[in-house]
Amino acid sequence: MFNHHRGLWGYTGVASDGEPLTIQATGMGGPSAAIVVEELIALGARAFLRIGTCGAIATGLELGELVVARAALARDGTSRALGADDAVAADAGLSAGLEAALAGRGASGTVVSTDLFYDPLRARHHAEWLAAGALAVEMEAAAVLRVAQLHGCAAGCLLAVSDVLVDGRRRISDHDLTEAAERLGHVALAALRA
Repeated sequence: MFNHHRGLWGYTGVASDGEPLTIQATGMGGPSAAIVVEELIALGARAFLRIGTCGAIATGLELGELVVARAALARDGTSRALGADDAVAADAGLSAGLEAALAGRGASGTVVSTDLFYDPLRARHHAEWLAAGALAVEMEAAAVLRVAQLHGCAAGCLLAVSDVLVDGRRRISDHDLTEAAERLGHVALAALRA
């Protein structure tokens, strides 16, 4: 562990392939994630994979399923403040590496980044986001992708479905969330190696 600044734990070392690897918590939401990415860039980082959880808004996604976010709709304040228009694209090479590492055992497409975890206008927003092509909702991808884009760095995003928000809300069990988190790490590391 090399960092505990702002209560966000960070680990760095050498991965099993001999390459340097840093794993850094960002906290929840775009503002915190943007700060962390800016500071990691200042320290020399040039490739980023945001891994975390999302809520499925499209039918067909299951609890625990992994989703490669090829783009994030910018519906959060941070990415918009950073000049994002409608959507921010992930790095094509990192996205392809994530998809290859998933080997067909997951989904890929657009997600939406928002500022609200509990959205009182959820039904209306979900309909709008689905119409714009979003599969799932989360809170950090657009900010991470946009900060990286502004600095000429590569960034991608891999998410595990922790909630299905179709016809109510179904939440993943703690055990299955732990398993999904382990898969996230393995797939992300395989994509970075590629």
